[in-house]
Amino acid sequence: MLIRIRSKDGNFRFEFQPTADISELLSKVLETSPDADPSTVTVSNQPRGNEVPISTLKGRNLQALGFKHGDLLFVGYQPKATPDAPTTSASATAVDSGNQDASKRPWDAAEEDPVDRYWRSQEGKIPRGRDSRFCKHGANAMCDYCMPLEPYDAAYHTEHSIKHLSYHAYIRKLTPKASSSASVTSILPPLNPLSYKVKTPCPAGGHPPWPAGICTACQPSAITLQSQPFRMVDHLEIASPEIVDRFLEAWRRTGVQRFGWLIGHYEPYPDVPMGIKAVVEAIHEPPQEGEVDGLTLGVPWEDEPRIRALAAQSSTPLQIVGYIFTDLEPTEEDRSKLKYKRHPQSFFLSSLEVIFAATVQNANPTPSRSSFTGKFGSRMVTAVLTGTEEGGIDVSAYQVSEQACAMVDADMIEASVDPGIMRVKEEDRGESSARYVPDVFFRYKNEYGLDVQKNAKPCFPVEYLLVNVTHGFPQNPSPLFRSIKYKIENRPGLEDQSTEDVLRQLAQLEAYDIPESSHGGDPRKREVLARFISDWHLIAFLGTTGLISENDLRILMRTATVPNIESPTVLDELLRTEGWLTLMTFAQEVAPQSSSAKRPSSSGLPASSHAPMDTDIPPEVFDQIAREEAGQGSSSSNVRVCPHCTFENSHGGSDCEVCGLPL
Repeated sequence: MLIRIRSKDGNFRFEFQPTADISELLSKVLETSPDADPSTVTVSNQPRGNEVPISTLKGRNLQALGFKHGDLLFVGYQPKATPDAPTTSASATAVDSGNQDASKRPWDAAEEDPVDRYWRSQEGKIPRGRDSRFCKHGANAMCDYCMPLEPYDAAYHTEHSIKHLSYHAYIRKLTPKASSSASVTSILPPLNPLSYKVKTPCPAGGHPPWPAGICTACQPSAITLQSQPFRMVDHLEIASPEIVDRFLEAWRRTGVQRFGWLIGHYEPYPDVPMGIKAVVEAIHEPPQEGEVDGLTLGVPWEDEPRIRALAAQSSTPLQIVGYIFTDLEPTEEDRSKLKYKRHPQSFFLSSLEVIFAATVQNANPTPSRSSFTGKFGSRMVTAVLTGTEEGGIDVSAYQVSEQACAMVDADMIEASVDPGIMRVKEEDRGESSARYVPDVFFRYKNEYGLDVQKNAKPCFPVEYLLVNVTHGFPQNPSPLFRSIKYKIENRPGLEDQSTEDVLRQLAQLEAYDIPESSHGGDPRKREVLARFISDWHLIAFLGTTGLISENDLRILMRTATVPNIESPTVLDELLRTEGWLTLMTFAQEVAPQSSSAKRPSSSGLPASSHAPMDTDIPPEVFDQIAREEAGQGSSSSNVRVCPHCTFENSHGGSDCEVCGLPL
């Protein structure tokens, strides 16, 4: 067969047998390009894009790769730094090293989320029942009217008002159908992350790198803003309404805005074909300075690695799935109602919030085996608590498009004074702040209903960068954390966390008296304690006290998030840890102080017979205190009981007659 090759060295034609190995093609390329680095040679069926390193195609012949007589291949490469090795041995070395170096195929090393692995194992088609009007076949047959639909079927999405394809439905749409004669595109990832940066160094290599020079080979193409056809997350589900209500409590008490990271996990979403939903189990509030009309936040915050590691130890591994913030302002006429600030006539996310969302999404890419880089997009969701048209509070969820993330990564856009307008930056050729800004366009319908293309410089509406995400609460809430009563972190002056407060609450629950299930005990107390420790804010705080080791904290996290928390054996593993025994020791020290205040009664008798420690104060001491407070003048009031040896001293001295210690 005849194969045509086009590279920056010219056009060439070579004769090959259909069963020839790909290494023979590489040898011919190296003959025409003696300065090429064999490990960087790529081949593509397009002038730009879909470049595949030849080293990743080791062991395949030309016919198996789908090459046909007369095909035109576009070859690219990087020049050799030290061209000393012979050409013939270099070709074999490049093919051998490509199979060993995992960095040549980064998508194979991507560790995807469990929900991604689930959808890859499913067929994903939309089932349809038998149509009584058109189906004329038997029960075991199938026709065009009842056969399953593809997950990207446009008519189905229009009928069910689904605006965006799900991530995996979009991949199915881009992936070619498998056939007996597999082509190069069928074995390669269909996704390629967007990049609006200048390629450095230039693939052509004929000029100095940017900003000293630029050409069509290294400069990004013009950008046409358009609605993104897919979304990485289809639905945001908050496990319990109490999670949001607890988050809003700070605003209700102070009137300043709040920010929190959403801790949760991803699950399949059945309402969208091959859909994914983010389930929020807790809201962690980082250090922040709230204002009436905004807030100041540090990203990334210092405690982020610890929080991520702690969340991953849950029985259902958790992660940061997004963030939420408030934008609430009471109306002047009625302080019990809120202003309706975010609507189609104003804005949904401000330009500054869009840039922040893109920055967060760029910092948290999603591992993907369908992308050339092993990563594509992000599943970080932006949630806003804002006023509704009726004056209430509602959640709005969004993501920003891949175009927005690429433009922020290339430093092309900035916020404007008008929250609904995004500004395009000017081009900069400075050495330290070089910025290339290609032409940016967006399309809209004018007053005559005609589709018009307009230059986006100097500004354009932020709606072109938004992706809507639905939200809601489950009908039967079953949150992973059963309690949200403990004080929330980073609320100084409002809710101050302290070790003494935790120990006091454990002492009130008499946690130190709860044994393992094999030794009996009160099952009601056991369940109350299990629900008390099933609190994200409590566990996150205990990790900062130094009383519990990392291993014991992992056990505490697993115990707090088990699905069957009513089981009598759920606490057994935790009760055996050294960290828990240390907590109980300190809780016992707090317990007598909390109970001793209730001991003396008006009758002079002890109010409780429970003695949690061997060093408990004898009841006679409380009798003496009660008599003295009651002002009894009997002769028995002269008898003083020694708190050390319990001897009754009738003299008027200050020391005990037996042990000599002070009374």
